[in-house]
Amino acid sequence: MERPYHYRGDLRQTALPEMLAIIHRTRMSGLIEASFGEFSKQVWLENGCVVHAASSDVADSLGSYLRRSDRLTDGQFQTAMQLRGREEGRRLGEILIEQGALSPAQVYEAIRAQIEGIVWSLFSWEEGTVTFRMGENDPGEIVRIQIPLRQVIVRGVKRAANAKSLVARMGGRDTLFEPSFRFEDTIEIALDDEEYRLLSEVDGQRTLYELCTQGPLSAAENARLLYAYSVLRLIRRTGSAEPATPSGGIRIKLKSE
Repeated sequence: MERPYHYRGDLRQTALPEMLAIIHRTRMSGLIEASFGEFSKQVWLENGCVVHAASSDVADSLGSYLRRSDRLTDGQFQTAMQLRGREEGRRLGEILIEQGALSPAQVYEAIRAQIEGIVWSLFSWEEGTVTFRMGENDPGEIVRIQIPLRQVIVRGVKRAANAKSLVARMGGRDTLFEPSFRFEDTIEIALDDEEYRLLSEVDGQRTLYELCTQGPLSAAENARLLYAYSVLRLIRRTGSAEPATPSGGIRIKLKSE
């Protein structure tokens, strides 16, 4: 019998960063699975950190990543895939090391980048279902990474292909926020100088529009980060300033990546 899930959400109703924040607050290890159409992607959590990810999409495979990033020549790739086909069960990384195509360190870095790529790709999904099952935290004998889930939320939002719909969830241009973070939070999330400076500018008096347009980064980058801070409860909404001009949704040009 299938083990019951402990969280289930629909991406058409709840954005992925908000789901991940809910899951983070459980403080539990487990398996996140996102499904849309014919594809599914899995993300394993252990002690509040992402440790591995997998995908049914061949475009997310290690071989596809190595070809896209020009880490292998066509000849090296074809030879490795032929060997893999003849010797069922062997891992591509192992074969590439034996061939002398990549060093063990290069294989590790490639696998890490591939895993992270799977995670970042989920932030572009606007449809599909996400489930979380506690306790299913053993992805097997694989290379593991270690990224705190709150770091994943910030980095993922910064990479989201369409952040406009995310930012719209924060309210109008006159919305006010006040700080609600602890310094320990900023350390775990590993905010850099500009990211922390933007967080420091949230004072309950500057409007969302002012923070986005006058912050240390571009308006689009500021908006994305402020959304992430809101999701992570580093800042909280307190109300709206008296508008000097007719209020409405925040209008900031967000360039898709």
